[in-house]
Amino acid sequence: MQLNCSMLLNLLSVWAQIWQLSVSIDRPKCCILTFGSKPLSAPVDFSIVGNVLSCRDLGVVVSHDLKPTSHIRQTVAKAHQRANAILSSFVSRDTEVLLRAFTVYVLPLLEYNSVVWSPQTKQDIECIEQVQRRFTKRLPGLNSYSYESRLQLLNLATLELRRLHIDLVWCYKIVFGVVDVNPNDFFKQASLNNTRGLMYKLYKQRHHTNVAASFFCKSSN
Repeated sequence: MQLNCSMLLNLLSVWAQIWQLSVSIDRPKCCILTFGSKPLSAPVDFSIVGNVLSCRDLGVVVSHDLKPTSHIRQTVAKAHQRANAILSSFVSRDTEVLLRAFTVYVLPLLEYNSVVWSPQTKQDIECIEQVQRRFTKRLPGLNSYSYESRLQLLNLATLELRRLHIDLVWCYKIVFGVVDVNPNDFFKQASLNNTRGLMYKLYKQRHHTNVAASFFCKSSN
């Protein structure tokens, strides 16, 4: 028996009344985030709970339009603060030391759960790339070089390419059963009409919206 959202909310309300456990509506984690244009219909009165356009879930800011822009803006602001702290706090001006600190303290922040929020628009991509672009430009002796030249001298890849590598790694783990995830929930295997090709080819589905087309899995349509 499948329960819809309204029935689940109603059961939650009844359970809270029986056990006399009120919901903490004043906390930022208790809010209503609506996806799509249809209003939320439920037999429970949730008018006292605030409606928000975005909220944080497991470290990722989820927006009402399912676009990663809100998460990217907040993440980039924190990344710039950490990068500035590295350059201002370290006494050493050794490039390897500063770059190591950037790799340890800044890159994990920019790549955390990137499979979920990896951007597709040029504006969001450049916004993230600006963190590494600005940091490498402020390294000793690299101010006069272009961004591409600095990456070659430092043996670094662009952040966009690093996110692509992360996507491919997770795709491999899901398809070959490295992680406990059903591959059919994420991908659709392409049919082989001839003798050529691999058996692990994935079918790229067509979508009506850019948001759905940018999702990592097929279940977004």
